[in-house]
Amino acid sequence: MMPSRVDRGLLGATMEDECVLVERARAGDREAFAGLVQAYQTPVYNLAYRMLGTAGEAEEATQETFLRLYRRLDTYDAQQKLSSWVLAIASHHCIDRLRRRRTVHLSLDEVPEAAMPSADEAPEHGLLQREREQEMQEMLATLPESYRLVIVLRYWYDLSYEEMAQTLGSSASAVKSRLHRARELLAASLARRSAEQPTRRLERRLPGHALP
Repeated sequence: MMPSRVDRGLLGATMEDECVLVERARAGDREAFAGLVQAYQTPVYNLAYRMLGTAGEAEEATQETFLRLYRRLDTYDAQQKLSSWVLAIASHHCIDRLRRRRTVHLSLDEVPEAAMPSADEAPEHGLLQREREQEMQEMLATLPESYRLVIVLRYWYDLSYEEMAQTLGSSASAVKSRLHRARELLAASLARRSAEQPTRRLERRLPGHALP
């Protein structure tokens, strides 16, 4: 018996409701599939953005994820949490893209819409928020894709070890070990950035980012 928290999708729909949508989508109901897309497009996009680093690639990955999901509707097991299945498809596609790319080039010019300041937000606050967003993306980009994925699933989606294991097709103990190593790598990256921070800030304030 799964915990009650796991019995709901990312937007609060019960597993029974989601299974109904899947069955209708399998039968060719386009509105039902559109409902699945609407429910999961934001979580899938956010995962793709954290994994891939740019808005353009995240959009492409989101479209490809739902295309794959549609093609694999017949393989969905109703005993599995739908969100785990959807995020697994998205995760595997993002890892495939990263492996094809081999090296990650993070664009600092692309910031997700959620990180942009609102009209009544102080400019200083918006700038700090964008800088933090960029710094977090830079640190995530230093991690190997498998470690980056467990960080995203744990801290952006608040998945339990059991849910992560289901999503990754692994065991809870293996997930714990991978997450522990990912934290160590992230902490090392943070320590390096902290040591470099005074120089980085000075470079940002100088024209052309050049030291005198």
